[in-house]
Amino acid sequence: MSNRVVHFEIPCNEPEKTIEFFKTAFGWNFQKFGAEEYWIALSGDATTPGINGAIMKKKDPNQPIVNSINVANLDESIKNIEKAGGLIVVPKMPIPTVGWLAYFKDPDGNIHGVYQDDPGAK
Repeated sequence: MSNRVVHFEIPCNEPEKTIEFFKTAFGWNFQKFGAEEYWIALSGDATTPGINGAIMKKKDPNQPIVNSINVANLDESIKNIEKAGGLIVVPKMPIPTVGWLAYFKDPDGNIHGVYQDDPGAK
């Protein structure tokens, strides 16, 4: 695995309004994902550097924009995060048919996602 940032999430109070902003300002395209208020953001030409992400309904008023890092083994990465001084703030959870995800704070208090591909996740 790459241990690279592979996805971003922009939480907002009015997802449809935010989607329209990014469509108009930058030409991004969006696809609804699952039953949640969650839309995949296709941010540009896949042959150029950059990542795609998502627009989502805020679950907490203080929810920050989050970048997620792709890892080969989420359980091992969680141990490494804690050993390095990070704090798991949302434990490992499935994204059905996609993979596994957890959120952590780095020593400065910034929140990040850590993600493992697994189409068998339930």
